[in-house]
Amino acid sequence: MPGGRLTQQERQQIALGLADGLAYAEIARRLERPTSTITREVMRNGGPAAYRADLAHRATERRTRRKQTAPRDPKALPQPAGRDAEAVREFEETFTTVMMGSGMPKMMSRVMACLCMTDSGSLTASELAQRLQVSPASVSKAVAFLDSQGFVRREADQGRRERYVVDDDIWYRSMLASAQAIAQVVETARQGVGILGHGTPAAARLENIARFLDFVSESSVRAAEQARDILHTKPETASDSPTNPR
Repeated sequence: MPGGRLTQQERQQIALGLADGLAYAEIARRLERPTSTITREVMRNGGPAAYRADLAHRATERRTRRKQTAPRDPKALPQPAGRDAEAVREFEETFTTVMMGSGMPKMMSRVMACLCMTDSGSLTASELAQRLQVSPASVSKAVAFLDSQGFVRREADQGRRERYVVDDDIWYRSMLASAQAIAQVVETARQGVGILGHGTPAAARLENIARFLDFVSESSVRAAEQARDILHTKPETASDSPTNPR
C-alpha cells in the first residue's frame, strides 16, 4: 500500500471520485490508501462539495513549508508506551475534520477530539489550552458550546478550577439534547400551521416538516435508550479471553 503524501494525480482522482458520488472508502480502495487519509484530505480542503484538486495540492504545499520552518513545539506531550505519536496526531486531525464535517465548529471539534483521545477522559482548561496551543478564552467558549449540546460535563477540580469530562454517556446525552432542539422546531412549525391557515401550501409544508422531524426525533430517542448499554461496554482484556489458559 502506498505511503507518504498524496500526489497531485491522486488528488485529481479523489476529485473525480467525489464528482461520481463515490464513498470515501471506495476512493481509498482505488488509490490503495487508508480511508482516513481520504477523509482527512477532503474535509480539510472544503468538504466533498467544494473539494478541488489543484487548490488542495497548493494548500498542502503551504502547510508543509510552514511545518518545515516552524520550531518543534517544546510543550508537545509524550505518548504512552506503544503509541506512535505521529499516528496519534494524524488521527486527532482526522477526528477533528470529521466532527467539523458533521457541523461542529472548528475549535469545538478540536476540544472534543482532544478530550475523547485522553485515557482519563477529562482535562482542565489549562491542560486543553496547552495541548491545543490556544488561549484559555478559546477553550472556555468551545466548552460552553459543547456543554450546551450535552457533549461534556463539568466537575470541580482543585481550587476553583473546573475539569471537563467526556464519559460513557456523552453521546447518549447529546442525542437527547438534539431531540429536545428538534422538538422545539416541531412545536414552532405546528404553530405556523395555524397562523398560515390549514389547507394552504405553506401550512401543509410546515405540517409535513413537523411530522417528519417528530417521527425521526422519537425514533432516535428510542434507539438511544435501547442502545445505551453499548456505551458502557468495557474492552475485553487478555484475562477475559476464552482462549486464555487458566
